[in-house]
Amino acid sequence: MTTRQTNADADSPSAELLREALIQQLRKRGFIHGDRVADAFAVVERHVFVPEGTPLEATYNADDSVATKTDEHGMIISSISAPFIQARMIEQSELGPGMSVLEIGSGGCNAALLAEVVGPEGRVVSVDIDPEVTDRARALLEAAGYGDRVTVVLADAEHGVPASGLFDRIIVTVGAWDLPPAWLGQLAKDGVIVVPLRMNGITRSIAFRRVGDHLVSTSAEVCGFVAMQGDGEHSERVFRLPGAQGCHVNLRFDTGVPENPSLLDGVLATERAAVWSGVTIEHGVSFADLHLWFACFLPGFCKLAVDEGTELAEERGKWFPFGVVRGDSFAYLAIRPALESAGVEFGARAYGAHGQEAATAMVERIQAWDRRARSGPAPTFVFWPSGSDLTQVPEGATVLDKTHGLVTISWPATS
Repeated sequence: MTTRQTNADADSPSAELLREALIQQLRKRGFIHGDRVADAFAVVERHVFVPEGTPLEATYNADDSVATKTDEHGMIISSISAPFIQARMIEQSELGPGMSVLEIGSGGCNAALLAEVVGPEGRVVSVDIDPEVTDRARALLEAAGYGDRVTVVLADAEHGVPASGLFDRIIVTVGAWDLPPAWLGQLAKDGVIVVPLRMNGITRSIAFRRVGDHLVSTSAEVCGFVAMQGDGEHSERVFRLPGAQGCHVNLRFDTGVPENPSLLDGVLATERAAVWSGVTIEHGVSFADLHLWFACFLPGFCKLAVDEGTELAEERGKWFPFGVVRGDSFAYLAIRPALESAGVEFGARAYGAHGQEAATAMVERIQAWDRRARSGPAPTFVFWPSGSDLTQVPEGATVLDKTHGLVTISWPATS
């Protein structure tokens, strides 16, 4: 096989040693709990599925995904997910021997792991919309010995795989904005679906189980995935704010697009304001729930991407790509040294005539997160398919409209 021949170390003991080290790291970090998942990672040769020339160290790094296809602009449109999220999603699904599982988004490597977990009595179907991706996955699975254990299907997964019947588990390995009826229609009554669900620009891998006419989360994990293509695609709206020398700051909206974005014309030329929260965090401590908190409770929430040559590009390391728009102004999450250089303080910097107000709105949300959610239990996610009894929606939950229903996010009350 081409990959085996061109990856010089593919059959050397170093690959096996790297797999063993990877498993130990995934166990230590809590991404692998059961022996069945660990055994799958020990058997599946990840290096067989990556593109030619990919270093073994990158192939077996717990946090590294590996791109397998890009578009004409160099954007990644297909990849092999990082080992940590592969392991975590399989654990989230509670997949076991003899089960049937549908993988939405093909690559080969993850399907091989699923085949090992379900064993010879189980069933694995992997579907993708891209014929190059399915051809590659099919060939690699065949060469790796999984050709008769994984069925690869070319189709738009938005419409399911009707000929394949019901599945005990569905694992989605592309970023989804919604849960289409076809997925729920092919999920067994007591089944689990694990999906990287995008909610106002923030993605979580969520495991859902049915409860009556809706689905309730049993776990969630921070993640990032290549976006869904085909009929299930949901594009962000991007506003390009021109700065000096033709450079731009790009504001990306998943929902809640400003009614009059032209108000932001020339905003980068205004004097910048800053407001600080008094909320600090030590270096190395995750604050991913703050991003989700913004997505739930900060009207006008957006994400930022900046061109080189902008003021923000020159200050990388002093801010994070989360912002808010208020009319003719916008603010973004900023940090400054704190805790005697052992941590940082959160705040907001802003541009525009009303930048102080925009920054204050963001800081107030930071302070509310610190009081109400920072040390509390994780939120609960619920998907309410169209036709569900919405009188059951919890009071105070954040409600996000989707094409095929609603998503609600409920943060537990703190004492």
